[in-house]
Amino acid sequence: MTNYSLSETISTNDRDSDQQEIRQRLLTGSQNALLNDSYEKSSNDLDDDHTHNLIDSVFEVPTRCVEQAKEVGKFVVDYVVDHSHLPYWLIDNEFLISGHRPPMPSVKQCFASIFRLHTETVNIWTHLLGTFVFIGIAIYFLTRPSNEVHIEKKLIFGAFFLGAIVCLLCSTLYHILYCHSPKISKFFSKLDYCGIAILIIGSVVPLLYYQFYCEFGTKIAYLSLIGLLGVTCIIISMWDRFSSSDYRVYRVLLFITFGIFGIIPTCHYIFRHGFKHAFTAGATQYLLIVATLYVIGASLYAARIPERLAPGLFDIWFQSHQLFHVFVVAAACVHYYGICILSHNQASYFGDCQADILTSSTGSLASLIN
Repeated sequence: MTNYSLSETISTNDRDSDQQEIRQRLLTGSQNALLNDSYEKSSNDLDDDHTHNLIDSVFEVPTRCVEQAKEVGKFVVDYVVDHSHLPYWLIDNEFLISGHRPPMPSVKQCFASIFRLHTETVNIWTHLLGTFVFIGIAIYFLTRPSNEVHIEKKLIFGAFFLGAIVCLLCSTLYHILYCHSPKISKFFSKLDYCGIAILIIGSVVPLLYYQFYCEFGTKIAYLSLIGLLGVTCIIISMWDRFSSSDYRVYRVLLFITFGIFGIIPTCHYIFRHGFKHAFTAGATQYLLIVATLYVIGASLYAARIPERLAPGLFDIWFQSHQLFHVFVVAAACVHYYGICILSHNQASYFGDCQADILTSSTGSLASLIN
């Protein structure tokens, strides 16, 4: 009886332990299943979140672009004012209705405006890039070895480079800083006109040097005349009233007249040597192109064309002053090419003046002996 009870108790305990083990396994399995389910759910949730974030980021791109475009628009539009809001000393062209810079009593702000869009942006960059171009050409030309480019030729071309760089640089500084204050505006306006006079003088020097290569007296006479006219233009440019918009036409006429006096030596050269020689050795065709470009640009500037024909349409792009700047840079480039041709023809057509003098003297002496 005792043995039976003991065995029954053991078997009961075994069954209980087996049941407990089964329960434990079931519990563990269910916990693992729950964990797996929760992991899968969390993984699915993460995937869903990642997908949603990706979709949101994709849709945010155009939204951000629109917002940035609005910011850029504010950066440009809020920065400028209409012509009617300008102070008296900034009023120049009544046909440019909008897009003007307001007064900026800070040099830093004026230079920062180079990278903003307004009525002077193209005016600044046309002559700023032209300045860099001629500085690069001048450095390349003047640093050539002396056996390739003689020192005398460097000095003659240096006068042209100096005139072009000073003119373009003064114009660039004026268009950057003229909205600073009335005093700064007047000063750099005068400097701008002085630069034009220096450009004309520097452009005439190579022409006189090569066209009258063997005529020292004629060369000196024309250089003196051009120098005197240039100094007169500079003195007139320093007059305060001369820089006002009321005298715009007179400014144009003054510098056109000065430029015409620069063509007089070429007319003398044509009359003396003939058209054929002038348009071959003298490269006169390039000078005529230069004169045409200057006259067209200055005429557009004086007449305020095309903005006069459609006020407000050319406030930012293709206004007369911008076209004038483009014509000036183009004329300077053509002039440089023309004096290069003239210099190249010097040895072939003009020869060595000293040798010619010696030859003529020897010939005269020989004729006397015979």
